[in-house]
Amino acid sequence: MSSVIAVIATVAAGLMIAGIVYDTARMIGPDESRCPPLARLWGRRAALEAAESRLVAVRLRGRIDTAAYQRRMAAIAHGHRYAASPPRTHVGGGHG
Repeated sequence: MSSVIAVIATVAAGLMIAGIVYDTARMIGPDESRCPPLARLWGRRAALEAAESRLVAVRLRGRIDTAAYQRRMAAIAHGHRYAASPPRTHVGGGHG
């Protein structure tokens, strides 16, 4: 019976020491590696695909012209989710 307790205590102590070493290495080491985690890359890719889909939908509805579509699609191709659009100069009754 006492040998079982000794084994459990040894395993628990080993796990605690491993956790302490791991935490110490994380605190001493650099904040993040040069390569971002795959989950972040996949999230960025999904966000770019969603931005592309929204832009296609806006173009199909005729809400932007060809030049604006091409400019924004080029921005998405370069990794920008939100392309800077020029100020709108439409004629009509504005609010305010």
